Amino acid sequence: MVDVSQYVLPATSKVAFLDCQTAFKGLTDQEKLYSHYISQASWYGGLVCLYQTSPESPGIYLLFHKLFKGQKVEELQAAAEAQGVTKEEFEAFLIYAAGILSNSGNYKAFGDSKIIPNLPKEKFEIILKSSKVASEIQGLWQEISERVYSLAERQRELGLGEKGTTTYFSSNCNLEDAKVAQEFMSAKDISPYNTRLFKSSENGKKVYEVRLASALTTGGDLPGVGSVLGSHEFTPKETGTPCVFKVTRGDYSDLMALVVENLTKAEKYAANENEKKMLTEYINSFTTGSIPQHKQGSRYWIKNKGPIVETYIGFIESYRDPFGVRGEFEGFVAVVNKEMSAKFTELVNQAEHLLPLLPWPAAYEKDKFLRPDFTSLDVLTFAGSGIPAGINIPNYDDIRQDEGFKNVSLGNVLITGYKEDKVNFLDTKDAELFQKLKIPSFEVQVGLHELLGHGSGKLFIKNENGTYNFDQESVVNPETNQKITECYRENETWDTRFSSLSSSYEECRAECVGIYLCLSTDALRIFGFTDQSADDIIYVNWLSMARAGLLALEFYTPETGAWRQAHMQARFCILRVMLEAGHGLVTITKTTGDDGKEDIQLKLDRSKIIDVGKPAIGNFLRKLQIYKSIGDVESGKKMYDFYSDVHDRDEPHFLSLRSIVLERKQPRRMFAQHNTVLQGDKVELRSYEASPAGLIQSWVERFPDGDLDDKLTRLWQKEKPYFTD
Repeated sequence: MVDVSQYVLPATSKVAFLDCQTAFKGLTDQEKLYSHYISQASWYGGLVCLYQTSPESPGIYLLFHKLFKGQKVEELQAAAEAQGVTKEEFEAFLIYAAGILSNSGNYKAFGDSKIIPNLPKEKFEIILKSSKVASEIQGLWQEISERVYSLAERQRELGLGEKGTTTYFSSNCNLEDAKVAQEFMSAKDISPYNTRLFKSSENGKKVYEVRLASALTTGGDLPGVGSVLGSHEFTPKETGTPCVFKVTRGDYSDLMALVVENLTKAEKYAANENEKKMLTEYINSFTTGSIPQHKQGSRYWIKNKGPIVETYIGFIESYRDPFGVRGEFEGFVAVVNKEMSAKFTELVNQAEHLLPLLPWPAAYEKDKFLRPDFTSLDVLTFAGSGIPAGINIPNYDDIRQDEGFKNVSLGNVLITGYKEDKVNFLDTKDAELFQKLKIPSFEVQVGLHELLGHGSGKLFIKNENGTYNFDQESVVNPETNQKITECYRENETWDTRFSSLSSSYEECRAECVGIYLCLSTDALRIFGFTDQSADDIIYVNWLSMARAGLLALEFYTPETGAWRQAHMQARFCILRVMLEAGHGLVTITKTTGDDGKEDIQLKLDRSKIIDVGKPAIGNFLRKLQIYKSIGDVESGKKMYDFYSDVHDRDEPHFLSLRSIVLERKQPRRMFAQHNTVLQGDKVELRSYEASPAGLIQSWVERFPDGDLDDKLTRLWQKEKPYFTD
């Protein structure tokens, strides 16, 4: 029996507004115009996420866009209530619509489980029929209605093959197809970041289409790669069965053209040469489908130190690709918060002092620390399926290892989005301290996680000329005390080698760095914490991590044995390590809550953090880094799978505790964001109320392109034949 409550957004779901008014007012007219056009490029590109999520997501978006563009929310509500829809049912309808828009599809951005409406289907249909545009949307609803409400086993969560739904691959693809495609793309030096894979057959042979995202739809060379477009005969090593690969461009072409159009307009208002060159390369990349051109743009982005308006755009994070290598489209525009950025700048200044505190040999650290920009930003625009609290980019290993990266902490996201109305699973004293220090401690964790977590560690590489980027004679694996015999090849990346394991494993490594280095008095002093306040920050940071490991059970699916969220899997692993350390460091007890229902209490002994917790996390972190550095997938996977295992074989019986966690879970906040609107040669900033209706209205007013619905429909119809399940 399916528990429907796990797939709806409850009536208690809240919307937060990401306020950037003060920061935006401080910009010059040139900076406002630059922000406007990159915001527009980001929003248009963000619609790509609909086509990277599920077959029905574009149709659901089109339904709501037509519905709310055709009639104000208040008018629709009055018409629906006149037909017997209750106020509560209409609010559930609005929450569902807001959820689709803020998640860029009908699967949760944080958790990958399906979202279905929290009202009966017949009431949903009454609302649609009450609308002024009922006749216009009737056919659209008929196309998508079955899948909107379906909780068929394969449709409950994102996944590959029989394990779930994805549109990164056609519905007839499985894990074997993903591996074959990766082998082909590695052989041709094609990055998977901006691709999707579609399988068919011709003359008894499997035919795979690797489709590149680009505004151009026809052939020619792929800049930085060469003559790869077209048809290729290929025989995979593992299967030995010949197949055909067709490399094409033009995926999401109409949307990519709108991205290019707006980035081209933004170029005129760039603040310096690095920004102009960055935008030129992005424009080239989104036009041709070339990831090498995007990498070149990222190099100029890294060189653009300390901009007032910070941006990034492209196919970035691979969390939602079931194979872990394809990037979801993302674009953001944000304004620097100078006060908080000063603390992060000092953290960068102290990085070379803090890095040696990490628990791995010096040979496993980068030869030279590449001092990055690290700024705190107030988000003006964040387009994609979800908004993080911090980012370390670019994700290209070769650039991060040898040229550098940037870190950003998204200040207004952290302050607005991470408040909790009720703190579950802690006693009253801990809950009060947690509420008081959650955000300050999280700022410390984000800083350490992004800069010294994602920014640390070396990959050992064998170059094509036979040389190595480490001393083969002196460097050994500390876990075996043996010399390094296996490592990355020159064209291999962390993502392609560790595949679907890579995202969560790396988040776990960065989270461990955060809680390990927050024990440093020097690190805490940078953020203004000394003496008792420092002890409290350490305690709340470790308590927060342990509690997050418990909350993570919401994101585990027992039926498939799959984790649906990379960060939460990572936090569960860390909780397992804390429990394994013993000596009462962490205890988890089943209790009865004030409401008479089953509850859980988690306790952390702050006196044991240094003597018990630190060595346990240090040993685990060292292994995470060693296996990553040498590319030892087998050892890394074996260890990570062990700590990821949710079972009832021994205390605290996590599988049984999961039902209590689900019963007491709280919905994540959705974000309403500003729009920027061009008024002559000036930019107007529009704000919206923090409600589902306000969030919906912001989307109605977001896109000036009058043909957008037609473009989205054409793209949706074009790919329907590939998604037949």
